[in-house]
Formats: sequence, C-alpha cells, structure tokens
Amino acid sequence: MSKFIDLTGEKFGRLVVVKRVENGKWGHIRYLCLCDCGKEKIVLSNHLKSGDTKSCGCLSRVGNNLRHGHSINRKMSKIYMVWTNMKDRCANPNYHHYKDYGGRGITVCKRWMKFENFLEDIGECPPGLTLERENNNKGYYPDNCRWATKKEQAKNKRNNLYIEYNGRKRLLIEWSEETGIPYMTLWQRIFKYNWSTEKALTTPVKKRGENG
Repeated sequence: MSKFIDLTGEKFGRLVVVKRVENGKWGHIRYLCLCDCGKEKIVLSNHLKSGDTKSCGCLSRVGNNLRHGHSINRKMSKIYMVWTNMKDRCANPNYHHYKDYGGRGITVCKRWMKFENFLEDIGECPPGLTLERENNNKGYYPDNCRWATKKEQAKNKRNNLYIEYNGRKRLLIEWSEETGIPYMTLWQRIFKYNWSTEKALTTPVKKRGENG
C-alpha cells in the first residue's frame, strides 16, 4: 500500500487544496479546493495528481471561446492564463487575492480588457518570467507592466519579506536562492508553521507532503 501524502496547501492548475474532506463512495481520497476564479470544488486526489482536474470547470468554459491559437485541446495557453488571472485579481471579489488588487483600487486599462490588445502590447511570456507592475500602486496598462523574473518581482512587492539570520538581513527570495529551498516552502515554515529562522533555513527539504 502506498504511503498517504497530504496535498493540503499544494496547487494543481488553478486549484489550491484547502483541506481533506470525507472520502468518496468507493473510499477514494477527496479534497476541498479553491479555484483561482473564487469557486470551491471537491476533487479526487488522483484527479489532482494526474492533472485530469485543473480548475472548477472555468478552464474548460473559457477554453471553448479562445481564439488565435491560444486554445489547444480546450486548454488555455500560458499568456491567456496570465491575462485571465490579471482580470480576476482586479475585478472578481471572489478571487482569493482580490483584496490586494481590485480591493485597493488596482484596475486593468480598457485596452487590455481585450485579449488581442494585451497580447499585442506585452507579447508572449518568456520562459521563467511573470507579469509585473513597475509601480505597485498603479494598475495594469502598457507603460506600467513588463515581464520579470520571480526575484525581480519579489523585490518590487509592497510587502517584501526580510529575514535576519546569523547577522545577515536578506529578502526571503534571496534566502531561497542561497539555500536552494523553494520560496513557498520557506514562507510556510516561518509564517504558517512558526518554525524558527534557523530551522527553516537549515532543514533539508523532504519529499512533497512534509509539514513545512
């Protein structure tokens, strides 16, 4: 029998695993998940790990309407996903990060509400980069946005996280790069599981499913 691995806190496609719920009729493990669009959905563990379920259903619905080659087998392209998430952050009160975007007045310019214009202005997303606003107090429009590395984007956040250890004060993203421990793993260890800074930065990463 394979060892149980808790998926709570993991992300699969557009779904973040919130908690484990009662097993299904045939004993299959199920989880309550929160979709990027704000809706909740109960999904079988196997369907998450296999990639069969990546959203509450919104991914397929949107995929049916994609044009210009940005829908392949009813799956959204990376650039279309970026555009969709950008709009959700600013206009969907049910989106889990809405309070940090639309909730504080961040908007998408009228021109970029149309996907073709967004693609024309910003271009395809280069590998390893994400969409960044140069001024985090302003919205999404051509003169304020660019593709940036995760490190560049982390340094530009309003809530930069500085961690001090052994007399050195550095950004959490920089500690991540130095130690080789994933950024989210460090964040969870320190802020979710309340590990000491030393323990968080020096404990080797275990297989997926560890608490921290």
